[in-house]
Amino acid sequence: MPHPNWRRFLRRIALAAALGAFATGLTAVTPLAPTAEAAGTLQQVTHFGSNPGNLAMYAYAPSNLPTGAPLVVALHGCTQSASDYHTHSGWQKFADQWGFAVVYPQTSSANNSLSCFSWFDSAKDTRGKGEAASIMQMVDTAVARYGSDRSRIYVTGLSAGGGMTADLLADYPDVFAGGSVDSGLPAQCATTQSAASGCQYSNQNLTPTQWGDKVRTSDPGYSGPWPRVALWQGTSDTTVAPVNGTELRDQWTDVWGIGQTASSTQSLTGGTTESIDNDSAGKPAVALFSVSGMAHGLAVNPGSGADQCGSTGTYYLNYICSSYYTAKFWGLDGSGGQGGTGSLPAPSGLTVTGTTDATAKLSWNSVSGAASYNVYRDGTKVGSATGTTYTDSGLSAGTSYSYTVAAVDSSGAVGASSTSVTATTTGSAPQCYTDNNYNQVQAGRAHQSSGYTYANGSDQDMGLYNVAVTHTLEETSPGYFVIADSGC
Repeated sequence: MPHPNWRRFLRRIALAAALGAFATGLTAVTPLAPTAEAAGTLQQVTHFGSNPGNLAMYAYAPSNLPTGAPLVVALHGCTQSASDYHTHSGWQKFADQWGFAVVYPQTSSANNSLSCFSWFDSAKDTRGKGEAASIMQMVDTAVARYGSDRSRIYVTGLSAGGGMTADLLADYPDVFAGGSVDSGLPAQCATTQSAASGCQYSNQNLTPTQWGDKVRTSDPGYSGPWPRVALWQGTSDTTVAPVNGTELRDQWTDVWGIGQTASSTQSLTGGTTESIDNDSAGKPAVALFSVSGMAHGLAVNPGSGADQCGSTGTYYLNYICSSYYTAKFWGLDGSGGQGGTGSLPAPSGLTVTGTTDATAKLSWNSVSGAASYNVYRDGTKVGSATGTTYTDSGLSAGTSYSYTVAAVDSSGAVGASSTSVTATTTGSAPQCYTDNNYNQVQAGRAHQSSGYTYANGSDQDMGLYNVAVTHTLEETSPGYFVIADSGC
């Protein structure tokens, strides 16, 4: 609503006593310029928050990362580092291939003599405290830095990093869409360091409900939706006993309210058995990957194949590329989290054959053995087809959408996803900009007067001129902006 002059006058009076303090505060909270970052390299990010857990933040973003891409948080194991995990785990390959950013939190010997994340310390691994709080500050910083999609944030970790991953999934189920616990421990298995060894080496003899309660009490009052969780465990692990994989499965299937009997089981490469527990809609919710003969570590599989990744090293063991199957389980390949581990190859020749202001038409080559095809828009399944064409409808004008297709066999197993194509609908879409008032003014979309901010063109009152107030402005015509906080 345009502001009348008398409102400005009254506000000037109310602000007079505090104007000096406000000016000082404005100087103090002027946004820092983004850290210079070479796309495609691992970079340390400083000044990401108050950092109560005394962690370091490293991040990797591929070149030309689009706004609205997923974000993966990857936690190293004991005696490891962010750089070590980035080099060996294989996440860089899929970040480049499928387009997402990766944040690597790093702890140190100042926190733990072996540089382990403190998954066993309730002062550090619970919501809003210590290392958990620092990692959430990293997430917020990365979302602002890369424009990441808050509905597609995932966390994974090895060993102590896996234990912290389980804790984070329990602490922040409202933040993480999925997780992967690699050779790790159930959420809140131990609350003191003296109790940690019991979790590592012994069966805790808890029921699924008791395990599930540890998750539910980590964020009281939260009732879903819950993260989709992949669990990796070697059968010959003597550091984190294989029973932890079973306990993790019991914990998260109970949280989901589903049974512990697998909905489907199949054999994968590297002596790996994949057991999937589906949710009530038939979508994979919990996956347990048991790797026969593997000791303690992260499963990698060096090579150039589509399902290969990583490099071997201390605690990086050559069996199967766990990062590939985890990413597909989450749907980072565009499969929408449908599992995507069936044997059918990816359809080739996916092409956009036409668009209107509300539709996109697709075609692709047939796959031998396919009973149908799933179609995914921006990583979410939007339909299926028995033939090799599909028309997606209900789209917004002047908007770009990313599509992939996967073949489905007669048993319902979803195969590999195709490479993505982009369809841009015809017409024009309104331009919208969400930012704090300070940045809106600096970008020329608003102006300030006497400590308050007003939208250019409409002169709508946006509140105080600082970084603490955020609005969405819609440019309805060149240089004319209106407040569109309720939607654009």
